Amino acid sequence: MTASPSPRRLAPAPALDVERIRADFPILRLKVGGKPLVYLDNAASSQMPQQVIDRLLRYQTSQHANIHRAVHMLSEIATAEYEEARRKIARFVNAREDREVIFTSGTTEAINLVMHGYGRKFLGAGDEIILTTLEHHSNIVPWQMLCEEKGARIRVVPINDAGELLIDEYEKLFNERTKFVGVMQVSNALGTVNPVKSMIAFAHARGVPVLIDGAQAAPHMNIDVQDLDCDFYALSGHKLCGPTGIGILYGKAALLERMQPFKGGGDMILSVSFEKTVYNTVPQKFEAGTPPIAAAIGLGAAIDYLSEIGMGAIAAHENALLDYATAQLERMPGVCIIGTAADKAAVLSFALQGVHPHDAGTLLNQEGVAVRTGHHCAQPVMQRFRIPATSRASFAFYNSMAEVDALVAGIRTVQKVFA
Repeated sequence: MTASPSPRRLAPAPALDVERIRADFPILRLKVGGKPLVYLDNAASSQMPQQVIDRLLRYQTSQHANIHRAVHMLSEIATAEYEEARRKIARFVNAREDREVIFTSGTTEAINLVMHGYGRKFLGAGDEIILTTLEHHSNIVPWQMLCEEKGARIRVVPINDAGELLIDEYEKLFNERTKFVGVMQVSNALGTVNPVKSMIAFAHARGVPVLIDGAQAAPHMNIDVQDLDCDFYALSGHKLCGPTGIGILYGKAALLERMQPFKGGGDMILSVSFEKTVYNTVPQKFEAGTPPIAAAIGLGAAIDYLSEIGMGAIAAHENALLDYATAQLERMPGVCIIGTAADKAAVLSFALQGVHPHDAGTLLNQEGVAVRTGHHCAQPVMQRFRIPATSRASFAFYNSMAEVDALVAGIRTVQKVFA
């Protein structure tokens, strides 16, 4: 296993006032074993700024009530704030209509919603679903469940040694049986940015709808679902400086209207009798029961926070961090970077010669450096590179160059221990 030189060019110096931004995040002042916390596990979950924490507290202390179900003041306020959060997210992803934004518990539920609501209704025996080797388990397992139920089949786009999709092979997979495509925009395991816009266009030219897993893309770049022309787009709030337990599914209104509900219960109905139920209109049709109201409002506040900084500035800073970290690790003997795609975002996976990733992560933690170790819910990627796991450093806009230096110093310490 040898490291490949990175094809990335060094980005210009970051323009963000990182120290000012870091002051917004109380958790970044923590110490781990007496050493400053260096939080590099943002691909798993980002941290939450004080502005979002304050917004959650304000809702819970002065606005909390159930929504859509009462005429009293608190319910009207909570309903208005919840729907305003939907509008903020619709603007963030550039949806055509607010009703194209469905609140879910996260990316996983959003993908399952599409599988149940669209897949179970429109796919059948012999139909084929195209996925990629890079997919997170949440964009594999639901489709396997569907295939087992319906007698459909999954076909997989391979990757090269850099961790890039082989687009020629993607195109060859299409035939008259192809009925659906699911692809992540950014790989959580490698950081590869996939050419989803052209992949969507190719699928649409053949009448095939496309779902984009945007969990790793949305925190790092501008998202424009109209420009992409995707049919579905899923993301998670806790990767966007928001609360856990909240995410969204964007879906084209015409498709959402044709889909069957994923869950049944209150608020997703217009009328119920023991003879027949009439479902509510989109988006309420897919939001059964009491939703995560506080989390949705918190996600709206997180969107406000990110939008004020600017996704372009965030992307530039994170690319600079990634370039700097990549250049540092490439020069280190015994370090192999896993995933050297020409286009990457904020993720640096690596293996240390003679050191299991779990041991590396444990020793890095003793240095105050938090990285993720394991297969990252992307076991097909690990199988492709013939490794059990990697150590993964993933960056956010509140990380600094000094924290990259701390990562490098921590890796050297790990290597000394195992020398």
